[in-house]
Amino acid sequence: MAGSVLGAALQLQQAALWPWLVYACLLAAACGAWFCLRARWAPPAVWLHLTLALCVGAMAGSGLAGWRATAYAANALSPALEGRDLLLVGRVASMPQHGAGGSRFAFEVESAHWADAGAADPDPPRVPSRVSLAWYAPGGGLWARAAAEAPPLSASRTAPVHAGERWRMVVRLRAPHGSLNPHGFDHELRMWEQGEHASGQVRNGARDPPPERLGSGWRHPVERLRETVRDAVFEQIEEPRRAGVIAALVTGDQRAIERSDWDIFRATGVAHLMSISGLHITMFAWLAALAVGALWRCSARLMLRWPAQHAAIVGGLLLATLYALFSGWGLPSQRTVLMLGAIGLLRLTGRRWPWPFVWLSACAVVVAVDPWALMQAGFWLSFVAVGVLFAAEGAAPAGAPTGIGARLLRLLREQWIVTLALTPLTLLLFQQVSAVGLLANAIAIPWVTLVVTPLAMLGVVVPSLWHLAAGSVHALLAVLEWLAGLPFATLSMPAPPLWMAAAGVAGGVLLAMRLPWTLRALGLPLLLPALLWQAPRPAAGEFDLLAADIGQGSALLVRTATHSLLYDAGPRYSLESDAGQRVLVPLLRALGERLDTVLLSHRDSDHTGGAAAVLAAQPQATLLSSIEDGHPLKSGRAALRCEAGQRWTWDGVDFEVLHPQAGDYTAFVTPKPNSISCVLRIGNGRTAALLAGDIERLQEMALVARRSELRADVLLVPHHGSRTSSSALLLDAVRPRIALVQAGWRNRFGHPAEEVVGRYRERGIALVESSRCGAATWSSSDPGSVKCQRHEGRRYWNHVPP
Repeated sequence: MAGSVLGAALQLQQAALWPWLVYACLLAAACGAWFCLRARWAPPAVWLHLTLALCVGAMAGSGLAGWRATAYAANALSPALEGRDLLLVGRVASMPQHGAGGSRFAFEVESAHWADAGAADPDPPRVPSRVSLAWYAPGGGLWARAAAEAPPLSASRTAPVHAGERWRMVVRLRAPHGSLNPHGFDHELRMWEQGEHASGQVRNGARDPPPERLGSGWRHPVERLRETVRDAVFEQIEEPRRAGVIAALVTGDQRAIERSDWDIFRATGVAHLMSISGLHITMFAWLAALAVGALWRCSARLMLRWPAQHAAIVGGLLLATLYALFSGWGLPSQRTVLMLGAIGLLRLTGRRWPWPFVWLSACAVVVAVDPWALMQAGFWLSFVAVGVLFAAEGAAPAGAPTGIGARLLRLLREQWIVTLALTPLTLLLFQQVSAVGLLANAIAIPWVTLVVTPLAMLGVVVPSLWHLAAGSVHALLAVLEWLAGLPFATLSMPAPPLWMAAAGVAGGVLLAMRLPWTLRALGLPLLLPALLWQAPRPAAGEFDLLAADIGQGSALLVRTATHSLLYDAGPRYSLESDAGQRVLVPLLRALGERLDTVLLSHRDSDHTGGAAAVLAAQPQATLLSSIEDGHPLKSGRAALRCEAGQRWTWDGVDFEVLHPQAGDYTAFVTPKPNSISCVLRIGNGRTAALLAGDIERLQEMALVARRSELRADVLLVPHHGSRTSSSALLLDAVRPRIALVQAGWRNRFGHPAEEVVGRYRERGIALVESSRCGAATWSSSDPGSVKCQRHEGRRYWNHVPP
């Protein structure tokens, strides 16, 4: 068991897959070796026998995971199809997820054809069997272009598709390509696990053939029912905030919850209660088992036919499976059902193994079915939670009360223990924990478990009960908002090394177990290294740059020995999401950064879209920018206007603003934002970096004319590599070794432009593109090299741009 988990974990570290035959041989060799061990052909020494068993398990786990991975990879989208219009016929395979400006859904492809009748290739294109599609509102291709925020299910702003329907539509596909940042979310792994090997956009412009609905059918009945129930919730409940929470608890549609409410739930540590997580399914199974067991004991005839304990296990598992199916059968739900099924099967067969062996067996079953679960935080949260429940149950005193009331109290107590045990794990996984989480969970756990969720679920049968559920949600939100507003409601810490994280988790579990306090106290020294860890920083007189991978936009972190500056804050992806909330705030938290200054080069949304989230998370930071007075970002905080000549020194590193001049702000009634981009030069006397914002040729000429010394080792390419920038005059003046391009993969602007790339190549300048590099790290102590997250931490599921 342990060997198979270890083997799968080792296989997940591969940067590239081997041929499938290698994995098949590993699996065959493991089967042969297992037969030999079972036939007692192994050495008599116990330690050697166990070592061989571990190696055999590792071979089996690695071979199975690799063999499955090669089968998955064979269904990938061909690079030749990216960006081309394709005519797909298929079926909507999931409940559409609606947002302001558009909808997203899974699409099962039945057939694919070239949308262009005059295509040179006569053979039909080979398209993955399942893709993720976005259907944007008419008149706009970007979510960020939505004019105003609308309720999540506004009919005027969502696609007319429904689960189970069959459609013919023209789409433009691309390979899964997400942002890759240190300690960041791996979107490519998520799509890999879901079997979606391409994402795309429905073409519904004026020149595109309109999508055509071909009919409905019997397929995907659960998804159709979920969508019907979700829509009914929003029809019954007028207030979107309350309706969103109810819809999430009943149907698993987490996007129905507004972003502001998610911020409150995370700040108070109750987010796990608002999503159909592994812990949620586990607790539902326990409640269902209690109810089934109690009902079974009411009948002497049923008791004689089958023990109540067995009926409770089977009934709880079946009801939890139905709940998981109705909530979308997401990956966390699937893993939890498998884990509970493995545990239930062991108990039904009468095997009374010690709980650690049962726990490990359940883990091995889950990893065999889904080896990539080992890379997911949700798996570890569920796995540790189930282990703590096992430990708490195993230590229950003999003769404890067995009535329904006593069991419910025990269940709530065990959920409280789980909350305590998961606190250090949450801190290590997300670098943040709620300081008010214990109090918030003490209120929210019984309220959500015993009031909100039952009312929300019963509302499927009696819709009027949803109004009572909405009232209970309103009361809970009021309490949680108050708790989230308290000073120091959340605590943050940098991400420690792996060994420290593992020791910290062990310490947290030890503290939560029912053991004498003399043994529990041993968990404290295990926790301390992780809690006291400080991320390394540059030495005095040195500085480093981290160009975050945020898509089409700019965001670059500058660090000295004791100070930090963020240059730009990335784009806004939609009305619900931006680079600050999704990438920069978690990144800064994981690095333990406390910003001194946020410098926004100019007002364009691809540079300021994430600024509000960053400034809210870093209230002590000073804002330096060229944005106009009265801009919302300037309200309620100290803000300075950047002007050429501004200078300061941090830890022996000089910072100087080179552009714009004071007169540039008044040269025109409304100056073009690019023309007043703040240009920052950073140097320590030996090496230098030039951050050029979105200046264009005229500003580059003025900069070269005004400044005799522009030499820099690294240059943030002006305007993301647009044709209007990176003139030969500027490149000859700066003469960088390395040029960083922050632009989105297959972005609609064509950045960086071919002619601009040619100018850099002619001069022997290494061009590092964020879409191919991921997050790029450069240090003044090693000015000739750049570390790319997409290369350093590459895994075989990561997209490799051609």
